[in-house]
Amino acid sequence: MTTPPHSASGPRQAIALAGNPNSGKTTAFNRYTGARQHVGNYPGVTVEKKSGTAHVDGCEVTLMDLPGMYSLSSYSPEETAARQALVTERPGAVIDVVNAGVLERNLYLTVQLREMGVPVVIALNMMDEARAQGLRIDAQRLEELTGIRAVPAVARTGEGLEETLRAALDLAEKTGGRAAPLQISYGPDLDAALNEMTPVVEQAGLFTDTYPARWTALKFLECDEEVLRSAQAAAPEIAARLRRTVDKTTAHLRSTVGVDPEAVAADYRYGWIRSLLRQGVLDVADERKNRIDFSDKVDLVLTHRFAGPLFLLAVLYGMYYLTIEVGDYPLSLVEQGFAWLASTADEMLPAGPLKSLIISGIIAGVGGVLGFVPLIMIMFMLIAILEDSGYMARAAYMMDRIFRIFGLHGASIMPYIIAGGIAGGCAVPGVMATRTLRSPRERLATMLTLPFMVCGAKIPVFLLFVSIFFEKHKALTMFMFTLAGWAVALLAALFMRSTLIRGEASPFVMELPPYRWPTVSGVLIHTWERAWQYIKKAGTIILAISVLIWAAMTYPGLPDDREAFYEAQRSLLEERLAAVAPAGAAEDAKKDDAAGRQDTVPVTPPDKTAGDAKSADGAGVPEDAAERIQEQIAELDNAKSAEALRSSYAGRLGTAMESVTSPAGFDWRVNIALIGGIAAKEVVISTLGTAYALGEVEDDNTSGLEHYIRADKSWTMPKVMAMLLFTLLYSPCFVTLTVIKQESGKWRWLFFSFFFNLGLAYCAAVAANQLLSRF
Repeated sequence: MTTPPHSASGPRQAIALAGNPNSGKTTAFNRYTGARQHVGNYPGVTVEKKSGTAHVDGCEVTLMDLPGMYSLSSYSPEETAARQALVTERPGAVIDVVNAGVLERNLYLTVQLREMGVPVVIALNMMDEARAQGLRIDAQRLEELTGIRAVPAVARTGEGLEETLRAALDLAEKTGGRAAPLQISYGPDLDAALNEMTPVVEQAGLFTDTYPARWTALKFLECDEEVLRSAQAAAPEIAARLRRTVDKTTAHLRSTVGVDPEAVAADYRYGWIRSLLRQGVLDVADERKNRIDFSDKVDLVLTHRFAGPLFLLAVLYGMYYLTIEVGDYPLSLVEQGFAWLASTADEMLPAGPLKSLIISGIIAGVGGVLGFVPLIMIMFMLIAILEDSGYMARAAYMMDRIFRIFGLHGASIMPYIIAGGIAGGCAVPGVMATRTLRSPRERLATMLTLPFMVCGAKIPVFLLFVSIFFEKHKALTMFMFTLAGWAVALLAALFMRSTLIRGEASPFVMELPPYRWPTVSGVLIHTWERAWQYIKKAGTIILAISVLIWAAMTYPGLPDDREAFYEAQRSLLEERLAAVAPAGAAEDAKKDDAAGRQDTVPVTPPDKTAGDAKSADGAGVPEDAAERIQEQIAELDNAKSAEALRSSYAGRLGTAMESVTSPAGFDWRVNIALIGGIAAKEVVISTLGTAYALGEVEDDNTSGLEHYIRADKSWTMPKVMAMLLFTLLYSPCFVTLTVIKQESGKWRWLFFSFFFNLGLAYCAAVAANQLLSRF
């Protein structure tokens, strides 16, 4: 639709645009106003009220773009803001942009707008897609049955938008911004309560200048926090009287049908909508009917009360099994590639800090993380198949019953899954996805507990240690740690909802889409997008952190007196080697010294080493004396390396923490790795890789981290279990903490998430190490 130049003719009128998220409302707003506003599915894009100017028939119109919302209940900031805008701004009419492909769900908001007495025009958007899906919608029949003007539209092309705006202006002129509210039956129990409460509201004049009296009474029955709070402040005696009726009705419904009034009201609204659509408004082609019938039959099994959760567990286990079994071969190829790269760099670069940085800092650090890309891609591919097939929505539906036990909402399943509930997610978009939750309390409890999921950043840590210490049960071990993350998250949510974040659970309504065969292109695109984010993170954030950690483990180096001591000891050993060995062997020892090879494994003290060399010389020099002296030189380098690492900034910090972390079995290397993991969990791998690589003295100085950990005898099973539990549970990464602060709006929840998770992880790690060490 083209927007003519501003015209002074015609009265100024205000029209609001409302609609569900992803209904095309923002696209329509851009078409009307020409505003350069971002269009997409990201939560919260239109949380703030947007306004612009459009023209039709010479009349200048002010358009308000209300936040995307599923209902007008005051559960979320978006819904509260939209309702306030309708009351304070008083638009002449509301254009309700509905997705014609999911008409039943979208009309729920339409019903609530009309319950408020708001004049509404329905824009049946995405009609082209609805027709392509085999849906036939009779807009005229919908208008006859509801009395609401309905206009077919395609916001993407502008089709029908001008007619919709013209209809909204006509309605605004006729009604003056107020229409007779829609009254539907909510069943005998609620209708009786409303008949009792509505006269009380009218006689007291409670918000009657703003809302219809019946609507206010209905909000009391639905326990709308905004209305209850305002009523208590304005007329406490009337509010108490109304609450008595609400309590009586609620108790009756809970004892008879086991639900609250809010759920009953929602059921009757949807029942009214379904009855409407069956009266010639919506017709489904046979092909789509068959598809829906097939989905219903499959759901009888996959969403069954007992079979459904068992199938979900089987899916989780199968994902890990396929990821590990199929991914072993490409994983070994990538590891060999990084080993070749390190070997090539070792041969080409001269000795010095730059060589150490590239091999020990960058290749060992970043390479350790990128080595898991094949496994990550396989897991992302499996997740994409589950999402595109429609199974993820079934998982959310099934988990609602379980989540309610722990004080959460069924919709919390999607943030949990996004955060890594089905391993491979990320807590940052998971926290942002909590915006879809209506209740602030459920939203807060969800965002504070979802970091316990096995996100994509934790997977490399788990895969590394599981591959080494649980070789025969890799998939099962990964599966059990995923379940452990779920268990801890739900128990933590129960604790928070019982103490810090108390409140009633809100009802859960969700549409289950038909099952679809995922397309190859769609799965590949989704897999690559997520894998590329992982690779990009390794090439930017993790690279920078790896360099910083390398510097912290390299500098300031040994004091001059200790450096001189080791040089003197080495010179002495080289002299004795030259006396008993051919010139070539002595020259090799000097080359090894120039290469700067080190090891972090504590060895024989230098003075004893030198003494052994003397005694060897004095004993007449046996045939293997040259080889023994070369070994002593390597051991001296080991001792120098160990002391240098412990004298570095990172070594000092890690050593200082050992008094606290030793009950969990952690040494200074693990301490530094876990501190780095607060920035990003993948850094745990890169830090361990750097710590071990800096100390290598063997001829093959390009071995992977797995080789080092296998050779390090300090990694016992109790220590491994403590390490994995701590990684699973401790503080979210820095970016996640920042997003938690942004989404909650308070610093205290950032600090709570950090210290609560850290304390819980420490207790779990100490318990695991101590108990397993004894039993």
